[in-house]
Amino acid sequence: MKNFSLIILLMLTSLSASANRESKKLHRLLAQIQQVKTELSPQAATWLGDKSQAGKLDDVSAAHHQLTNQKLQPLLAQLNQLKVAKLNFQDQVSLQMQQAFLQEQIADNTFKEYEMPITAEGSFHVNLANMHRYSAFKNSQDFKHHLSRMQQVERVMQQHMDNMQAGLERGFTQPKIIIQHYPEFIQTYIKDQPEESTFYQPFLNQPKHIDSDEFTGYQQQAKKIITEQINPSYKKFKAFMVETYLPGAKEDIGAYSLPDGKAYYQQQIKEYTTLDLSAEDIHQIGLNEVKRIRKEMEAIIADLEFAGSFAEFLEFLRTDPQFYVSTADDLLKAARDIAKRMDGKLPELFSKLPRQPYAVNPVPAGIAPNYTTGRYVSAPLDSTRPGQYWVNTYALDKRPLYNLEALTFHEAVPGHHLQSALTKELTDLPKFRQNAYISAFGEGWGLYCEKLAKEVGFYQDPYSDFGRLTYEMWRAMRLVVDTGMHAMGMSRDEAIQLMEDNTALSKHNVRTEIDRYIAWPAQALSYKLGEIKIWELRNKAELALGENFDIRSFHDTLLGSGSVPLNVLEQIVDRYIADELE
Repeated sequence: MKNFSLIILLMLTSLSASANRESKKLHRLLAQIQQVKTELSPQAATWLGDKSQAGKLDDVSAAHHQLTNQKLQPLLAQLNQLKVAKLNFQDQVSLQMQQAFLQEQIADNTFKEYEMPITAEGSFHVNLANMHRYSAFKNSQDFKHHLSRMQQVERVMQQHMDNMQAGLERGFTQPKIIIQHYPEFIQTYIKDQPEESTFYQPFLNQPKHIDSDEFTGYQQQAKKIITEQINPSYKKFKAFMVETYLPGAKEDIGAYSLPDGKAYYQQQIKEYTTLDLSAEDIHQIGLNEVKRIRKEMEAIIADLEFAGSFAEFLEFLRTDPQFYVSTADDLLKAARDIAKRMDGKLPELFSKLPRQPYAVNPVPAGIAPNYTTGRYVSAPLDSTRPGQYWVNTYALDKRPLYNLEALTFHEAVPGHHLQSALTKELTDLPKFRQNAYISAFGEGWGLYCEKLAKEVGFYQDPYSDFGRLTYEMWRAMRLVVDTGMHAMGMSRDEAIQLMEDNTALSKHNVRTEIDRYIAWPAQALSYKLGEIKIWELRNKAELALGENFDIRSFHDTLLGSGSVPLNVLEQIVDRYIADELE
């Protein structure tokens, strides 16, 4: 008997040692991948806290993208050789996620997605002009690094234009109709007085601990770079758009019209939703959701005893002054009030709350006219700035108050800020998972949070509750119009009309959104599909646990492994249910 027990013990020890070896292999590989990625992207390295390349901008040339694939493909092959069964659960999740990330990056480069570095709402010229927003300016070295990056803007702009030219030659372009505003869009960043340039922002205020003469020298260098390098490169980009890109851009709006477009769109569906669904499957899910949500919207209209049709109610919401504010400050104050009131409700929904604060700020003026209604902008944990909930204060007569609760819960708390800030605190996870963002999880969580707020007393005003439903309808409509335009021949006008007919979004917002979907195939699918999965998993847990179901521990579980693919999230919830039933 003793010999038998000894044999069992030896076997268990051997299995444990084997599993430990496999885990060490995985973590060595993950560290190697992280090192390669940061070597390939100085900006990513800086974001992650490695200041050794802080004065460099990324190489975005076609050759560099090809080099990236050459370096990543062997690493992916090594990951694929690992023995999954010998890894613990979290290591299995890390393996699946890193495999998916590498596959997606390699696929994006293989499809040469870098040849289309512009969308309807933003591009590299915006990112470069705003790069200072993601840097701290504490000492002389910080200013020297920024001046170094400014000197590289001309090179990066030219690389992007070279990539766009290559895309133009093979028909891989943004549709002409959604980028007509680009000449004016670019012009907003060209300032005759360098002090007015966005690039000069860090040099407006002198830090106390930097000598005046030294700081004046930095200011003079910045003005010289803006005048002699940056402005000419922006003018060159504008001329390229006017004379070359716009005249040659494709007329068709669908991804299927791109080279190898059907395969490209399917790859984007997988990347953004993490699901193996066809465009046709998603389209039908969207139609079903539209029908369900429409009934709930009509019930509110009936309760309000509105004397008119559904379309007339939408027009009433879009035009009645009671639903709009007259100043940007008023809109920001309203958003801050909602966010602060939700802060007070968070302990009812979560036992773990993030340390990092967030601010409510306007969308930067330079991008606001063609930008979405709101967005969350994260920050590293060691940053001197907080996470930011951006509210678009452009065209105030198109920013209704009845949508503001839903927008705030999605972008700030308990949505993107809470989820993002908590993930950064998961220091027991590999670094890449602390900084990962999977759209289906993150956007699905944001949309889930819009409805979750009802459970802690929000949407008391029926118009605001209708606004919540119109936001849910908006995301359901995305399943219909994104697949419709990119895979089924739906026109831009048809998509706009469908959105106007079924949501209370302003017509300006509808056009902005439709152009976003055209420019960014499949990303918009992630919201509703992610939300559907989260509610499905919650219902599963509630049914299994009954009166022992605890909303706080359930939410802690959902967010406790960071941003994960939806199939992994289901595995996590299944383990949670099993543990709770023990």
